[in-house]
Amino acid sequence: MKRYQVVGIGNAIVDVFAQADDSFLELMGIEKGIMQLVERERGELLYAAMKDRVQAPGGSVANTLAGIGNLGLTTAFIGRVHDDALGRFYATTMAEGGTDFPNRPVAGGELPTSRSMIFVAPDGERSMNTYLGISSELGPEDVADDVAGQAALLFLEGYLYDKPKGKQAFERAAKLCRAAGGLAGIALSDPFCVDRHRNDFRRLVKDLDYVIGNEHEWSSLYQTDLESALKQASQDAGLVACTRSGDEVIVIRGEDRAVVPVHRVVPVDATGAGDQFAAGFLYGISTGRSLEVAGRMGCVAATEVIGHFGARPEASLADLFAAQGLI
Repeated sequence: MKRYQVVGIGNAIVDVFAQADDSFLELMGIEKGIMQLVERERGELLYAAMKDRVQAPGGSVANTLAGIGNLGLTTAFIGRVHDDALGRFYATTMAEGGTDFPNRPVAGGELPTSRSMIFVAPDGERSMNTYLGISSELGPEDVADDVAGQAALLFLEGYLYDKPKGKQAFERAAKLCRAAGGLAGIALSDPFCVDRHRNDFRRLVKDLDYVIGNEHEWSSLYQTDLESALKQASQDAGLVACTRSGDEVIVIRGEDRAVVPVHRVVPVDATGAGDQFAAGFLYGISTGRSLEVAGRMGCVAATEVIGHFGARPEASLADLFAAQGLI
C-alpha cells in the first residue's frame, strides 16, 4: 500500500477572484477569456483594482487534487510558497482541505507567493492574470523521496516545463514514482505551453503512463488535425484522454476507445473545468473503472465546478457520481 493514492506537482498559486464586466476589462487592458503571465508590478496593480475579491488556494494540479480529495482519496501536493501571508494561507488551507502540503513555506528571498488575479465576466468567461513569483523556483530539491516515491498515481503540470528547475523537479518526481511501481502522467496545460515545449512533450507522451489534454493541445502537439493527432498519441502513450469543449470526451488505451458525450450547460464560472475533469477522470482510473466510466466521472466533476464561482467542487462528487449510477 502506498502512502498516497495521488500526488501532484505543479505551481502553487493563490487564486484571487473578482467579478468584472467587459468595460472594466477593456479599461484595464485585460484580454478576455485567456490566461496571461504578468510581471510583479502589473500583478500588484490588478490586485489593488479588484473589488470584493475572494481568494482560494489554486494552481491547475492543486485544484485537481482538491477534487480527488473531495472523493476521499489520500493526496499530497508538491509546490513552493513564500513564508508570507498568502503562502501561509495556501499551506494551511491545502492541509485543512485534506491534501498534504509537505514543503514548508520558504523564509527569506525576494519572490513572494504566486497569485493569479481572475476576473469573471457575467457570461462566466474568466480572464486570468498570473504572477508566478516563488513557484517558478520549484526545483528537484523540493521533491522528497517519501512523497513522490509513495505515490500510486503522480500527476504533473505541463507549465513546469517553462523553467529548467521545474523541468528537473518534474522528471525527478516521475522517476521516483515509476521506480516504486507507481504510474506517472501529465496535463498538457494549454496549446501555447505545448508550442513552447513540443519536443519535450512528444518524448513525455512516450515515456509516461497517461496524458490528458484538450483538442487544441493535442492538435498542437502533433501539428495536425485532431483525429490524426489522437491516432499518433494512441500509438505513443499508454493512456490518452482528450476533451472537446461542449462536445465529447475521447479516451484511448491501446485498441480500446471510449467516446463520452458532454452535457452542455451555461457556465457560471468556467474556472477549473479542465482541472476537475482531470480529478474525476483520475479518480476513475485509480479505482479501476472502465475508460467510459472514468470519462463520465470527469464530465460530472467538470459540470459541477462550472456551476458556481471558484475552481474547486462545492458539492460531494461521490453523491453526484452515485446519482449518475457511476458508483
